[in-house]
Parts: sequence; C-alpha cells; structure tokens
Amino acid sequence: MTVDNTETNPTVYVSNKKKAPFGQRVKRELKRNAIVYIFLTPIMLHFLIFQVYPFLLSFYLTFMDWKIIGDPEFVGLKHWQNLLTDKLAWKAIWNTVLFSVYYILPTMALGLILALIINSGVKMARFFKGVFFLPVVTSFVIVAGIWGWLFRGTPDGLVNYLISFIGIKPQLFFSASDQALMVLAGLSIFKVSGSTMIYYFAGLQSVPKQLYEAARIDGASAFRIFRSITFPLLKPIHFYVLITTTIGSFQIFDSAYLLTGGGPNYSTTTLVYYLYEQGFTSLNLSYASVLSYVLFIIILIISLIQRRYLGKETNIY
Repeated sequence: MTVDNTETNPTVYVSNKKKAPFGQRVKRELKRNAIVYIFLTPIMLHFLIFQVYPFLLSFYLTFMDWKIIGDPEFVGLKHWQNLLTDKLAWKAIWNTVLFSVYYILPTMALGLILALIINSGVKMARFFKGVFFLPVVTSFVIVAGIWGWLFRGTPDGLVNYLISFIGIKPQLFFSASDQALMVLAGLSIFKVSGSTMIYYFAGLQSVPKQLYEAARIDGASAFRIFRSITFPLLKPIHFYVLITTTIGSFQIFDSAYLLTGGGPNYSTTTLVYYLYEQGFTSLNLSYASVLSYVLFIIILIISLIQRRYLGKETNIY
C-alpha cells in the first residue's frame, strides 16, 4: 500500500535559478521605477548639497584651523582639547540644559491644557483655536519685541506695573542673571505652545468616544477619566512632543540674540548662541564646528535615552 505523506511531510522546493548580477539588477530597478527616481533627483541633490556635504565639511573642519581667509591648517585634536578647558563653553551647555528644564514640561502641559479646552466643546472653539495658534504664525521678531516691552525692567514696564498691585517691587528681568533665562523660556513657551496644542488636539480627536461613555456610565469623575483614559492614550503624542521640544530647546538662539545678547554675565549664552559668536563674530569656524558636533552628540544621546525608556510600545515611526 502506498501512503501519501505529502501533508505530513511537505516538501520544500528550492529554486535553482541563479540571481542576476548586481549591475543587471540595478539597471532593471532603474528602468522599472525611472519616473520615481526622476522626481526624487532634485530632493536628493538638495539633501546631499545642503545637508550631507555641510555635515561632513564641518567634521573635517574640527581637525583644521581655518578662519575663512587662507588655507586650512591641520591641528589634529587641538580644538577638542580647547573645549575641555573652555569655561564659557561649559557654561553655555549648562545654560542650555537649564533652559530645557524651564521650557520642556511647561510647553507640553500648556499645549495639553489648551487642547483640552478646545476639545471640550466650548463655544467659539474655532475662535479660541485661532487665538491660541496666533503666536506660532506671528514673526518671532514681533513676538520678541512685545515680550521685551512686557518685561521691561523699569517701574513703568507692564509686568512690573501689574505686580506692584500685589506688593512686589519692580524686577530687572532681562538685566538680572537669575531671571533672564526664565523670561526667555517664557517667551519660547508662549511662542510654541500653540503648535503643541495642535498635536494634542489631533491626539484627543483619535481617542474612541465609547471609552468616555463607558467611564461616565460607571460613574467615573472627569479627573479619573483624564487620568485613566485620556492621558495614557495620548502616549504617542507625549513622546513625539517630548522629542521635538527637547530638540528645539537645545537649539535656542533667536530670543537670546534679540533680547539679551547672551547677557547679563553670560547667563543667557546658550550653546547655539556661543557657536554663533565663535563662527560669525570671531570667525573661528573650526571651533564653531566642534561646538556644533557637541550639540549634535548631546541631542542624539538624549533622544536615544528618551526613545529607550519612554518610547516603549509607542508606534510613532
């Protein structure tokens, strides 16, 4: 008797067909998707010329001594060694970290609060959405000018005038080493919270309404619903906003440049501002390149840590 064991012992067939040579496969792929690569060519050229090339050139300059005029001179690790003893560079790094502490969590919290307001069904929600988003689309120079007027360190400054009613004496704000960085952080929070609101609002719109209905039937309070449903389901948004605000906080430059000039006593000299001073004021492009790579390494490490410990089970990418 012949037993058919095809199902119990399935046979695996291996094709003996050889792969085409690599060059032939490339030509076949180019021919098959020619129109796609034609449209991608301008973008790729832009990326290579304005992203990859400057990135590699700046790394090359970290080992050279070049001040635009003359030929670069190879100095090895001299600029990296100078970084270790540059107290102002370390102060700039510390100021940047401190700015991030002042900026990241308040920006996330305010963005979430604003999103909750416009998602709650409040009357004129579209109007409030436009008002909250207005600072985002307003020129930073205009916003910084208004902020500088509000926090003018004189008794007739608006903020000083208002706090005088509760018995607080006039503050120096931008002229005080212990206040200037916090005021700059407040400016950035005011400017960016509108875009953070949009991210959270999109996340709130994606939360299933059935969960809220079931929670209300069970008698859950508004705070319990927020803590047990809304906040956890916004985890992908939390993670995305955290990454973007962290990167933005380490790139802070414009507010310090426009309002304080890095002062007083270098209290608002951030890493990017110090990089700008070295590169465009002192024309020390090689040392500025070192500082740019320090910034890149710091942001990369922090982003990887956030991804490792806070991005688990978060499908963003």
